[in-house]
Amino acid sequence: MALSVRRARYYHTTVDSVPGKGAEILGKLRSSGLSLLAFTSFPAAGNRVQMDFFSDHPDKLKSALEEEGLEVVGPRKAFLIQGEDTVGALVEHHVHLAAAGISVHAANGVADGRGHFGYVLWVAPGDFERAADILGC
Repeated sequence: MALSVRRARYYHTTVDSVPGKGAEILGKLRSSGLSLLAFTSFPAAGNRVQMDFFSDHPDKLKSALEEEGLEVVGPRKAFLIQGEDTVGALVEHHVHLAAAGISVHAANGVADGRGHFGYVLWVAPGDFERAADILGC
């Protein structure tokens, strides 16, 4: 698998931090037949959780979340990087962005244990197009 860098649109919602809320929302997305490219969640202010959902079908994703009565924000932009899991696979991306004066605001990645990885990378909205050029997508 060659390294792939692509633009990714995502939507997010913020929900109360209660046991089972994530399972409930993910279950509803599964029931709607919606496959996710990436999903991440993290604490937000006031005992809440922000949930970011990435899909190849962002319009269907938004509709499915809204059908659950969730306030949906987006679309927002990030980068999805996938490839072979080699030592330092992501270093050059960060080096090139830094050399251009672009800060990585957030990143989230995982290796699949079988030689590949997936990585989501966020930059400031005003830097997105320059970052896309630098990352080659």
